[in-house]
Amino acid sequence: MDEPLPSPTADGRRNSILSNFIPGSLPLPQSFLATSPIAREILRVDIEECSSDEGNESRESDTDSERDADTRPDAKLAFHPNGVAYGCGYSSVPLPGLDRPVPNPREIEESLSEELSLLRDNDIIPPRHHRTRQDSVVDRVYRHVFSTNIRDHRDVDSQHSPEETTHLLDGNYQDSLPTPPPNEVHELWDEAVATHNIKTSWQRETKTLVKYSAPLIATFLLHYSVTIGSVLTVGRLGMLELAAVNLATMTASITCYVPVQGLSTCLDTLCAQAYGSGHKHLVGLQAQRMTWLLWILLVPIAVLWWFSEPILAALVPGQDTARLAALYLRILILGMPGVAAFESGKRYVQSQGLFHATTYTLLIGAPLSFLQNWFFVFRMGWHFAGAATAMAVTQNLLPILLALYVWLFEGSECWNGFSRKAFSNWGPMVKLALPGMIMIEAQFSVLEILTIAAGQFGTATLAAQSVLVTVTSTTFNIPFPLAIATSTRVANLIGAGVSEAARVTSKVAIVAGCAVGLLNLTVLATFRSGIARIFTDDNDVIETVSQVMLVCAMMQVFDSLAAVSHGILRGVGRQAIGGYANLFSYYVIALPIGLSTAFVLDWKLSGLWTGLTSGLAVVCALELLYLYNADWESAVIQAKARMRSEDINAEPKHNAP
Repeated sequence: MDEPLPSPTADGRRNSILSNFIPGSLPLPQSFLATSPIAREILRVDIEECSSDEGNESRESDTDSERDADTRPDAKLAFHPNGVAYGCGYSSVPLPGLDRPVPNPREIEESLSEELSLLRDNDIIPPRHHRTRQDSVVDRVYRHVFSTNIRDHRDVDSQHSPEETTHLLDGNYQDSLPTPPPNEVHELWDEAVATHNIKTSWQRETKTLVKYSAPLIATFLLHYSVTIGSVLTVGRLGMLELAAVNLATMTASITCYVPVQGLSTCLDTLCAQAYGSGHKHLVGLQAQRMTWLLWILLVPIAVLWWFSEPILAALVPGQDTARLAALYLRILILGMPGVAAFESGKRYVQSQGLFHATTYTLLIGAPLSFLQNWFFVFRMGWHFAGAATAMAVTQNLLPILLALYVWLFEGSECWNGFSRKAFSNWGPMVKLALPGMIMIEAQFSVLEILTIAAGQFGTATLAAQSVLVTVTSTTFNIPFPLAIATSTRVANLIGAGVSEAARVTSKVAIVAGCAVGLLNLTVLATFRSGIARIFTDDNDVIETVSQVMLVCAMMQVFDSLAAVSHGILRGVGRQAIGGYANLFSYYVIALPIGLSTAFVLDWKLSGLWTGLTSGLAVVCALELLYLYNADWESAVIQAKARMRSEDINAEPKHNAP
């Protein structure tokens, strides 16, 4: 019998004042609902068209893939950061229906490995290696601090009477038994979950989060290093150039990069569902359809960039700054096709579980971007225009490198070549993609407003803003991947019905987020002058950066905790609450406080960053307070209900005749 959803009056949360006015989950606007049916309709039309005129070989391949998908076991504990493309952040209010992973063979292996780890930790199956218990104090302390085994964290000298819920093994193994086959592991896992015998430790969750987040941190830093290289190079040219590159970069982000990222989020659903349903060639079709759509939409943006100088001159007082920023934007038009292609390409490989493909691409592309900056700016003598040229070349190089990886190594089975069908069925895709673009645009617009506000205080202040934005964006690339790892781990544990383990993961993540924030705070506060000198030699800019960097340093703790808490909310299915909290903090707290302190109190750039810090503190407090009062068992029940609803509403697979 299906488990009923908990009633609003008995949802199990703590009896606090929050329970009286904070719902279990905030509703989304009607335009943001029912994205999964739209995705299924897109795939249904594509499947019908392909079945009617594709060759027998393609149809037979898809039929085999469908049969494999039908027999594919569930992957409850696989690491699949669905909805996240490297270099792209979460939208403020993520869309429903995008968080359920579609398992692939690699993830099924990872899920089995995670099940084995937790079963071993709880002594339900024997350890992989022979272990003889030692009686020394040092051994007991070592196991208590570092061991992931649950029994090792109890008093090893105490005797426990056997109960129905005790572990199947007592921890003293004379011989290591062979690892059970996968089917038996799944049966043991389901039985242990049903009897509430699966527990975890902070050691296990720390190890897991480090394993998940470390490669993500490396990849995010690699991707952002392309921007860092451009800012570092321009900073050697002078204060005016540094201010202009900040204005140009923020304008490019808000008018092009962020909308492209937002529109591309629909591929997280379409490509994953196409791959999971067995119609692998539709993964390539969806990716090339989105690429063509983005290229067409970029035409009016290119026109806007070409004639951007009078617009920028009206927004900032420095005419020379506006002129250089417009020059930078004109050259960046050449990189627009690469930006769109890379966003689609990332989703193409990630839907197949090939997350490392992007990493390998950036391992080549990021160092080359630094080389190109040196070559065009100093070797060729193109100066400011050379930095823009290097950025445009890198933007086009990244999708080419990614395509070469797919062609030479793995991922090409989802590509059937270019097709005329990429120019059809656009309406539903646009309808699915627009909400994601609107939400991400709303989140990032605040940064553009603050950049324009900084420009009102002069060129030196705008140049200092460029350094501060670059530094804080770099530091954010540490807690943000941690938030992705936390979101995935919590969602997997909630989906598997292990709510207590999800709570442990959340506590570990919050402590880790606080530690990362304190580390960033210490680094920025201690080396604030040295960091400024890395970017520029101008004394006015260095002095401004050193002063405001103290505010940015204090912001790091709230920035890290807000990222992690939002990741936890995504994991328990309450992402809308975190999204609305973000929008509230940006537009009701951060902007009014920032603009008031900057212009009314004459704190200038320090006032703008004080507003951001205040907003992050508020959203951090709201999200953590909600999590403290949340009912995790209710999240498990609702997660099961969502999965049942998706299964019931799913269209039956269309088999080719």
